[in-house]
Amino acid sequence: MSDTTGGGGDAATDQPVAPVPLYRGNLFLVGLPGAGKSTLGRQLARRLGKRFVDADIELEHRLGVSITTIFEIEGESGFRDREEMVLADLTCMANIVLSTGGGAVLRPGNRARLRDNGTVVYLHAEPTTLYGRIRHNRNRPLLRSTDQLARLAELYALRDALYRETAAFVVESERGEVMRLVRRFEGPHLDEH
Repeated sequence: MSDTTGGGGDAATDQPVAPVPLYRGNLFLVGLPGAGKSTLGRQLARRLGKRFVDADIELEHRLGVSITTIFEIEGESGFRDREEMVLADLTCMANIVLSTGGGAVLRPGNRARLRDNGTVVYLHAEPTTLYGRIRHNRNRPLLRSTDQLARLAELYALRDALYRETAAFVVESERGEVMRLVRRFEGPHLDEH
């Protein structure tokens, strides 16, 4: 766990740390597919007593079709336009844990909205770890490839710096690491707006 520096595991992290307020009560999760944004996001929302919102699911509900269908009809650019509109709405909310789509950070406006309206956490994982988690999932349009690991490595190379630029915190996407970080967000300040 770190504040965008990637450290962790030293004696300083074992000492009591002052609580960190969540800006506007929001915790926004960014990271590649398979990083655990939805799974860990639900757990974090329960732990923090907040509403969980999955941007991809919200987009599908609003449009009445799957993300795969949006990609097939409108391509990635059309999907990103719609994703940006949904994120503009969702980032205006308060007291939520938001799981963003893996490519949400590709657009500068999305990065700014996330930073300006909540505390952003990058759930980091190496491509080999991500591949182990999602290799059997066929519902990810950008990962439909004969070599999913190579595709994940390509996405990692394109997006890692953008995730780091956007996030206030970078944490390895293992449950224990994420829960250690979330303890820093707990406290009476969470209900403040």
